[in-house]
Amino acid sequence: MALVVQKYGGTSMGSVERIRNVARRVAKTYDAGNDMVVVVSAMSGETNKLVALANEMSEFPDSREYDVLVAAGEQVSISLLAMCLKSMGYDAKSYLGFQVPIVTDNSYSKARIEEIPDTKMRQDLDKGTILIVAGFQGVDDSGNITTLGRGGSDTSAVALAAALKADVCEIYTDVDGVYTTDPNMVKDARKIERITYEEMLELASVGAKVLQIRSVEFAMKYNVDVHVRSSFNDNLGTMVTKEDKDMEAVLVSGIAYAKDEVKIAVMQVPDKPGIAAQILTPLSEANISVDMIVQNVSEAGSTDFTFTVTKGDFKKALAITKETAQAIQAKEVLTDENVAKISIVGLGMRSHAGVASTMFKTLAAEGINIQMISTSEIKISVVIDEKYTELAVRVLHDVFGLAGKE
Repeated sequence: MALVVQKYGGTSMGSVERIRNVARRVAKTYDAGNDMVVVVSAMSGETNKLVALANEMSEFPDSREYDVLVAAGEQVSISLLAMCLKSMGYDAKSYLGFQVPIVTDNSYSKARIEEIPDTKMRQDLDKGTILIVAGFQGVDDSGNITTLGRGGSDTSAVALAAALKADVCEIYTDVDGVYTTDPNMVKDARKIERITYEEMLELASVGAKVLQIRSVEFAMKYNVDVHVRSSFNDNLGTMVTKEDKDMEAVLVSGIAYAKDEVKIAVMQVPDKPGIAAQILTPLSEANISVDMIVQNVSEAGSTDFTFTVTKGDFKKALAITKETAQAIQAKEVLTDENVAKISIVGLGMRSHAGVASTMFKTLAAEGINIQMISTSEIKISVVIDEKYTELAVRVLHDVFGLAGKE
C-alpha cells in the first residue's frame, strides 16, 4: 500500500462532469490499494471572478479581506468532489486549509507554509478515508485565512506530500507533462520524460506554467518525486526528480517565456553607494518581488537603474518607485509594459561553453534586440520586445535542437 497525493487544477475541476471524471480517477487509484490525499483548485474561472469583484470594490483591496474572498473558490471544489465520491460509495472528507491546518506566515496573497501537523489527517487515513484538501489556502498563527499566491495549489500538494512522507505527488493538469517549450506556440515541442528539480525550478521561475515555483522548491527540499500528468488521459507524464548523470548530457532542456513582466527605469539616479538599496528596499517592504536588474552609466555623476516586476505588482511598484525617485532626486521614472522574458534552461550549461553566444547570435540574426540579461549556472534569460516573443522561442527551440528528440 502506498500513500498518494494527487492535485487537480481548475481546468480539471471546471464542470460537474469534469469533477465526476476526477472522482473516478481518484477512486481507481484508491481501489488499487492506496491511501489517498487529493488537493484541488477552484473551478476554472472562479478565482478570476472573485479577484474582479475585489478590484471593483477597491483599487487596493484590504489584503486580509482579499484572501478571505479569493479562498472561497476552493471551498466549493472540495465539497463537490467529496459529495461525488460519497455518492459513489467511498468514505471521503473535505478539509479547508485551516482545518488541516496548513500553518503559514501572515504575508497575505503570498503566504509561505511554515508547518503542517499531520495528526488529524493520519487519523482519517487510518480509517480508510479519502481526504479532499483545499489547495492555495492556509491559516496564520492568529487564525486569519491566508493564500499562497496564484498556482498555490501545487505548493499545497507538494507540501502535504512532504509532511505525510507520501510515495509520490501526482500533479494533474490540462497538459500531459513538461515540454521543451509551449506546444501551443511550437508544434514540434516534445514532452520531457524526466527533468531535475533544478531545471524545473528555473523553468518555473521564468515563465513555464506547468508547475508553480514554490512547489518545486518544496519537492527539491524534501526529495518528493512529482509526476506531472494530464487529467484527461492515462498517459505517463513527466517525472520531476533528483539529478542523475545522464541528465547533464543534455545541453538545453527547455525554453520558457513570460509576458507578465513590466520594466521600470529610474533615470539619472545619483551615483553613490547605497542607492540601489534605497530604490529596492521600499519594494521589498511592500512584499513586491523584483526580477531582473540592470544599472548603467547615464550622464556624469548619475546612473540609470532598471528592473522588472510582474504586471500584478506594477501599479503598487510604480507608485512606490515614483515616491523613492523624488526622494533621491532622480530625473524621472519610465515604464515599458510591452516586454517579454525569454529563457533557456539546461544542466548541460555547467560544462559546455558557448551557449550564451549561440543564443545571442540567433536572436541578433532575427533582428531581435536584447534589453536586459540575467544568468545563473543553468539558465540564461533576456528581456526583449513582446512582439518578438513567438519568433524568439521558435528560433531558439530550433537552434538548440529540441524538436523530435527523446
